[in-house]
Amino acid sequence: MKLLLIISFSITSLLIISCEPKEDISQSEINPAADGFNENASDTKAIAIADEVMEAMGGREAWDNTNELKWTFFGNRQHEWNKAEKKAKIISPNDGISIELNLEDKSGSASRGDVKFTESDSLDFFLKRGNGWWINDSYWLVMPFKLKDSGVTLKYIGKDTSQIGRNSDVIELTFADVGVTPDNKYLVYVDDSSRLVTQWDYYTNYQDSLPRFQSPWNNYKKYGDILLAGGSIRGMTLTDISVN
Repeated sequence: MKLLLIISFSITSLLIISCEPKEDISQSEINPAADGFNENASDTKAIAIADEVMEAMGGREAWDNTNELKWTFFGNRQHEWNKAEKKAKIISPNDGISIELNLEDKSGSASRGDVKFTESDSLDFFLKRGNGWWINDSYWLVMPFKLKDSGVTLKYIGKDTSQIGRNSDVIELTFADVGVTPDNKYLVYVDDSSRLVTQWDYYTNYQDSLPRFQSPWNNYKKYGDILLAGGSIRGMTLTDISVN
């Protein structure tokens, strides 16, 4: 009888333990914002949509574990981005410029053909140019992963239809003291079904009422453990995409 009571007590204890509620983990905890993200001024709904986009693109863990990306920007500049080491190599075949850049302190080297730029004025000029190229060209590839980046404020605009007729949630991105063009604004269309970005509208100034351009994001493909597509405009696309 004593043995039966012990067994009954053990089973009851297991049932109680198994029925205890599990601690909920929010998407924002799974996908933490970068230091400097303007969370206080951002809408809760817009932040939630940004987290859904990250999940649809493969998830935060897959993005963090993606170490190297390569692509060619609009048939011109060739990029090799070592995300793990925060370094980039940019080659501009049209003018023979090659730049190796440390993305943290903006140091590096630059050359034209076999001739290296050693004078500080020339080197600083090309390192600054390379940093500007990298900021612009990488955004066309990985913008959906950077919705909660440093300096970004997110606002929920509402429902709208993209150029290809997809029902979408629209969120607004504005910037503060980041990048080379902090006055820019983007409207990003997030598909109701897939939760992928399918379009972005670019505004040169956040006060502009009309976009400078509207660009589709389509032809998603899986590279490693993440999805990538990139915007295209006037027949120009990103090519030679690869991920390690």
